[in-house]
Amino acid sequence: MAIRLFDSLTRRKVELEPRNPPHLGVYVCGVTVYDRCHLGHARVYVVWDTVIRHLRARGYDVTYVRNITDVDDKIIQRAGERGISTEALVEETIAEMQRDFDALGVLPPDVEPRATRHIPEMIAHIEALIAQGTAYVSEGDVYFAVDRFADYGALSGQSIDELRAGARVEPGEKKRNPLDFALWKAAKPGEPFWEAPWGRGRPGWHIECSAMSSKYLGPSFDIHTGGPDLLFPHHQNEIAQSQSLTGPGTFSKYWMHNGYVNLRGEKMAKSTGNVVWIRQVTERHDAEALRLYLLSIHYRSPINIEIEARDGNLFLPGVAEAERRLEYFYTTLQRLDDLLADARGEDRSPLVDGFGEAMDDDFNSAVALATMGEAATRANQLLDEPKAVPKAERRSTLLALRQGLRQMGDELGLLARPPQTYLLARRARLAAARGVDEAQVDELLSQRAQARAAKNFARADEIRTQLAERDIEVMDTPAGTRWRFRD
Repeated sequence: MAIRLFDSLTRRKVELEPRNPPHLGVYVCGVTVYDRCHLGHARVYVVWDTVIRHLRARGYDVTYVRNITDVDDKIIQRAGERGISTEALVEETIAEMQRDFDALGVLPPDVEPRATRHIPEMIAHIEALIAQGTAYVSEGDVYFAVDRFADYGALSGQSIDELRAGARVEPGEKKRNPLDFALWKAAKPGEPFWEAPWGRGRPGWHIECSAMSSKYLGPSFDIHTGGPDLLFPHHQNEIAQSQSLTGPGTFSKYWMHNGYVNLRGEKMAKSTGNVVWIRQVTERHDAEALRLYLLSIHYRSPINIEIEARDGNLFLPGVAEAERRLEYFYTTLQRLDDLLADARGEDRSPLVDGFGEAMDDDFNSAVALATMGEAATRANQLLDEPKAVPKAERRSTLLALRQGLRQMGDELGLLARPPQTYLLARRARLAAARGVDEAQVDELLSQRAQARAAKNFARADEIRTQLAERDIEVMDTPAGTRWRFRD
């Protein structure tokens, strides 16, 4: 089955047809590093990380480029507020971003270019636009003349006249048309600057992605993605300033955008203070569960996140449910590992094919996760009813299900840890939240083991009941006795 994706430009599902198969060039707009990453960032980069994983699983040779915007009005302003250099702020914020991305299982891109390291490419691009007459210099600034690009607004489905009606000139701007956008900004006192033929200054935001994508992927590549807020004007401006030089049909063949993240029913935005940082969530919840939660809804659909305050930390009911779902997956894998150890099988679970079909259909991770759930349910049924099918068939099926679960998990960026690692970490989180001393539970279980060895089953049962009253479940497995909290 061919991969089908929703193209934001044509507004329909289309079959993926690479320009140069099996190679795929993918550009993802990265973070402007002036502050910590929030849940909107989490969704953007988890989604596109998952898309990249599936493309590679389907055999494509993907070159994945994700930039970093490290010069910008917001960076300059924030550095000034903190009394530090822009360079110090950028390095600090990139480190924090990487910490969050690592926790979420977001793989590094093949190329991660920084804007400030590609100023010559941007200047060359701007020079070509000026020479062509699609850009003009105005008192040290350089603007792109929108009326020189006939298809401006096509990505957002708006005409130039419709866009012009809502446009305005900001204070200090010296452009001919309210829709014209800055390619270069003249230097202001105290701001970082670079030398250019039209004077000292720094690049505008939009030009960096055109310059860097063309350097690493060429003037024509396959997929350009980003958050929904980038569709206009950022991505539209990229198209205009790129295709003005290389012609129609160049630049990105497909455009993809994920849905918004809403917080308490309203769009999450730093400007209004309606924002939750990734780190706030992972202080209470497991980061992998946050990833699972984000993937449980189709990437183009909006997510509405509800939040409660518990024990001094934020509590997200949706992520808490994802933690329980993740625990089920890891517990299933642990049970399979206890039984099968290092055995390997040759059979392939048909559920893996269903998973792949879901991901081929516009990367439908919600359906793919449901298929993973079916695999885990089937595995537990066979583990609980060992005589339901012949022994040889049961073993081969369980081997295929275990392999399938790990394969499906890998494509979604899930189940990468040893099961016990996750389960112990979850248990510790719940113990801390409930005020339970894990060492005391372990001591009671040690007493239970001694009672069972002495055939004092009444005492062993008494301890099990005592723990059950505290919502603690005791499990006697082939690998020994384990315990967990009931939700």
